[in-house]
This record gives sequence, structure tokens and C-alpha cells, in this order.
Amino acid sequence: MIGPVAVPRVVVVQHVAEEPPGLVEEELRGAGAAVELVRVHLGERVPRTAAGLSGVVVLGGPMGVGDLGSLPHLEDELALLGSSLALSLPTLGICLGSQLLAHALGARVRPGPRPEIGWAALELSGVGLADPLLGGLPPSFPALHWHGDVFELPAGAVHLARSARTENQAFRCGRALGLLFHLEASPAQVEGMARAFGRELEAAGVEVAALLADTARFAAPAQAHGRQVFRRFAALAAQGES
Repeated sequence: MIGPVAVPRVVVVQHVAEEPPGLVEEELRGAGAAVELVRVHLGERVPRTAAGLSGVVVLGGPMGVGDLGSLPHLEDELALLGSSLALSLPTLGICLGSQLLAHALGARVRPGPRPEIGWAALELSGVGLADPLLGGLPPSFPALHWHGDVFELPAGAVHLARSARTENQAFRCGRALGLLFHLEASPAQVEGMARAFGRELEAAGVEVAALLADTARFAAPAQAHGRQVFRRFAALAAQGES
């Protein structure tokens, strides 16, 4: 008699209430995976090992790799990412998550010349156009950017996308994908981030009204692209442990 089939388990690390998993969680659950959401902002502990998991996702947040000495959960996240990489699990880092992923792979993460916040064109590289997750997206399209730090391309990784202000916007290393930009953000999420991180917008010279107007224009197509990418990622994770 065949026993019950184990449900794929994916840990998703959320740092702040304003940056929820959104489309990522929807597509993971739609693929039949059990999402184990770790809400750092509520004091939930990040597991340091990916053993027994089918995938790992680390979302965005206002902290950075430079905060490793003062925020212990970041050390836990690096351990989790390192374990996931060692096990060759499907691994996704978004914004802060991509910076932590790059750092876990040995790449330098540093403050950029100035924050890149708002909607701006993202351009896929030739490799990106043929990538298993990003392939099929338009060669160039508006995406939401909200970051101060940037990363160098990790050794052994392939460059997938750039913007006019940031050369390394996306990379793949094995089964790990880092996206510095946001394809998961709904208009409600952008509004919440604008309220919570108003000082960042002011320092970057970004007007809230202009940001929200651009969001009304560009969020829906960006989310459609996001669904495609996250659905493909979810399909990989739903296959179970590697």
C-alpha cells in the first residue's frame, strides 16, 4: 500500500508587515506547497537549516547586510540560505533577500551611489531572456525598485537583468535566483511602503503622489510578470526535496 505523499514545505521569511509575500505565497500554495511564513517583525525565529524543506524564499525589508552585527536574525537567514544552497534547493531572494543571497555566495554588497526608488525600466540580458524563470518576459519593462544597497555578481552566477542605474538587478546561481526589484508588489503594498518609509522617499527625492501615479500605471503588468516567474519557481519547489 502506498503511503501518504509528503507535502512540499517552503519557508518564506518576511521582515516587515509592509512587504508581505503576496503573489509568491499565492503561487506556492497554488502549486500545492505548504508555506511556512516566518514573520521576523513579530519575533518569529528564522530556522538555520533548510533540511527537510523543498525551497526557501527571503523577502525585502529596510535593513541590510551592513546590519549583520546588530540584527541576529540576519545571521540566521544567512545560515538558512547557505543550507539551502548546499542542498541545491530552489531559493529565491527578493530585494534584501537578493542582497543576502549574494552575500551568502561570497559577493560584495555595498551602498549604491544613491537610493533607487520608484518605477523604472528593467532590461533583461541575453541570458535572462532564455532563463527558466524569467524567460518569456518582455526584453524591457517597468519594474518597482526600492533599494539603497547593491551587490556584485557572485562567482559562478549568471547576470540576468539591469536597470539604467544598477547593473546587477538579477542573477541566477544554480537553483538560486536573486531579484533586486519587486514583481510581487500590489498597489496596496506600495501605498503601505510609502506610508512606512516616507523618510526614505524624501531622502531620495521621490514624491509620493508621483510614485502612486506610476504604481497605478505599472503595477498590474508587473504583477502579471511576477505571477509567471513565481509560478515557475513554485513548480520547482513543489517537486519536493532535491
